[in-house]
Parts: sequence; C-alpha cells; structure tokens
Amino acid sequence: MQEPPPRGHNQGPPLDETGPPWGEDDPYAYVCWKAAHRKAWRGVSRDVMLFRLDKAERLGLSYEEYTLEILERGRHLQATDVQRIAAIRKARRLR
Repeated sequence: MQEPPPRGHNQGPPLDETGPPWGEDDPYAYVCWKAAHRKAWRGVSRDVMLFRLDKAERLGLSYEEYTLEILERGRHLQATDVQRIAAIRKARRLR
C-alpha cells in the first residue's frame, strides 16, 4: 500500500519529466488534473478574457501571469500589490 502524500501536497502530476506523466500515482488523478487545467484556461467568456487582458497590461503583466495569479491565489491583483507584481516580474526574468 502506498503512503499518503505529505501534508499540503495537492496530488497533482509530478513536475519532473521522468517516467509516465502521472508518475507513480493513479492515472485517473492525472486525467482529472488535465481536464481541470483545460477548464481553468478555456472556461472564461470573451468579456472576462478582455477584462483580464486589460488589467494585466495596466499592471505590466502578461495575460497568463495575471490569470495564473487568480487561479493560484483566488484574487485579482490591484495596483497596490506592488510587492507581488515585482515578484512575478522577477520570476519572469529567471525563466
């Protein structure tokens, strides 16, 4: 029997590129994660997409960076979130 994942683990697919894409876990979890990923990025209306694009451009971020922040943290960035925006820009340079 497999050990349960450590506390705080979201049971998503592995980040390394070795082995099958679902790692050593259940392939069903991988399929669920792939479906959730598609739904998160494609499930917005045109108006929401344009709103996010406009907001991202005003903050100096890309649409993907801004949307990822919403998906990860559950909140829209504001102009007053200077430290978080700077961290996102710094991470962009490191990639």
